[in-house]
Order: sequence, then C-alpha cells, then structure tokens
Amino acid sequence: MAPDGVLTTIDTEAEHQRAAREAFAEAGIRPTRVRTITGRPLEVLPRLADGAYDLVVADGDPLDLAEHVEQALRVLRPGGVLVVVHALGDDRVPDPARRDEVTTALREVARRLRDDERVVPALVPTGDGVLLAVRR
Repeated sequence: MAPDGVLTTIDTEAEHQRAAREAFAEAGIRPTRVRTITGRPLEVLPRLADGAYDLVVADGDPLDLAEHVEQALRVLRPGGVLVVVHALGDDRVPDPARRDEVTTALREVARRLRDDERVVPALVPTGDGVLLAVRR
C-alpha cells in the first residue's frame, strides 16, 4: 500500500472490526491508515467514491455476489484489482451436474467477468478458487 494509503474494511460484524483494529494497532499501523465500516457490502459500497480504490475483496453471500462485483468494479481505479474468493464454490462450479442457486450464481459472476470489457480476469484454481479481475 502506498505510504499515504488508507485500508477500508467492510464487515457486518462489529466484533470482527474491533479485532481488526486491535491487530492493526499491534502491528504498528496508525489508526489514520485504517477505516472500518460496519455494514453489509451492498449497503456500504454504493456510498463509496467511484474509481478511488486499488483493491476490493469480495467475500460475502454468493447470492449477492453479482451486485457486489458490479459495485466493486465501479469503485476500482484503472489498474485496481477485484478479488473474488471461494470462486469454485467447494468444487461445485466446475461440476456441470450442479445446478443449485449458489453454484449458478458463482458461474454467472465468472461469466460476467469473463465477458466484461472493463476488466482482464483470471481464475486461480488454488484452494477454493480465486477469481481476479484487473480494471482496465
């Protein structure tokens, strides 16, 4: 992160935010370099500035993921990276026989990013899968 950068975290659990602030403090990171926001990503992301972020990690409800990704792409600056964790959905996504709602939602997000001219996507098949998309 740039020397003047600010890390913004969004989490629904205030306890998680408190633990994060404590961890940052123990690591010697000044409080002015971290902004914690308690709330759901789909409630918070629309209030963030367009093109102002270098990195967005999407790790929430798979059924909200399409809108989460769209909002993330809006707030990313050119060269910024979107990280979608659990992109393989416990290995359900590559299994064509799986057609449940969560698996279908994950596949749709991957298709949208693949076809989106605003990004260069890549799927990293490690762990539960990481889908990366660099904003053009």
